[in-house]
Amino acid sequence: MALIVDTHSEKFINCDFTDVYHCTRLCELVNAYIADPKGGGEQLTDRQKLHLLDGLETSPNAIVLFALLEEEIIGYTVAFLNFSTFKAAPMLNIHDFFLLNPYRGKGWGRKMLHKINDVAHALNCKKITLEVRKDNQIAQLLYFSEDFSPTIPEMLFWVKEL
Repeated sequence: MALIVDTHSEKFINCDFTDVYHCTRLCELVNAYIADPKGGGEQLTDRQKLHLLDGLETSPNAIVLFALLEEEIIGYTVAFLNFSTFKAAPMLNIHDFFLLNPYRGKGWGRKMLHKINDVAHALNCKKITLEVRKDNQIAQLLYFSEDFSPTIPEMLFWVKEL
């Protein structure tokens, strides 16, 4: 997808996996997300970083979008194009949604959601899904203000580690 520009100093671009800065910054941001109180987990090893980059680059359904402020990458979204059987149409699932702490509360999260919404519309998606931690009230307020809501009936997100 092409570069999506907001203003002269703020823009959103797709990750270019041939760009060393993009690859390095994506791995740094993923590790920052993991280290965040709302993240959790262990930092990626160098080997895992290579798997992350290769996996996202070769996944035909992956969308990796960066938020930039004056050419500095300050946040990212990873989303996956999927298919909704109930809507009989494409859908987009936001898997990661992260901004560095100094840029939170300044409208960037809302702008990132708008860009993902634009991407979903361009792909003819009928819905966007995401998961949010139960204790992340700030994110829930943002998502609610952008017309996201719990499913009816409310679903639980389960996992089986392999």
